[in-house]
Amino acid sequence: MSTWPEPVERVAHYLLEVAVESRVEEFPEGTLTAEDAAKAVGCDLAQIVKSLVFICDGKPVLVMVGGDRRADRTKIESALPCEKAKIAGPDDVRSATGFEPGAVAPFPLPGIQTVLVDHELLVHEVVWTGAGSHRHVLAIAPSDLVRLTRARSVDAVAEDA
Repeated sequence: MSTWPEPVERVAHYLLEVAVESRVEEFPEGTLTAEDAAKAVGCDLAQIVKSLVFICDGKPVLVMVGGDRRADRTKIESALPCEKAKIAGPDDVRSATGFEPGAVAPFPLPGIQTVLVDHELLVHEVVWTGAGSHRHVLAIAPSDLVRLTRARSVDAVAEDA
């Protein structure tokens, strides 16, 4: 049996520790984009969780939105509240999460204190998030995702998305 990359092992170990029902899967063809992940998994694009890191007034914040949606910076600023929210650059993503951009898992995230989840993700029975690499995703119930991340449910997406 092949071993998973260290970031994926970190996610899997965390899930074992908290005893949450979930499933990590590997897709050799890759899951770099939400579209790639939905195709690999065979689910609706809306069930893919995009874990986006924003820098809000100098602090990293995780914002989770559906794969078929685009985060709205103004709504995020209002929800936090913060003066200015900007999408984090690759170095900020790595330092805040310990994961590569495009492979961010929603936990464990010791460098992030605030997590927002778009309320539309909560209507699904199962959602799929990044699991630490560009080839791994994990299936989890939205209620467990919210509980483990201590996310606050908000309207975080652009109207035209």
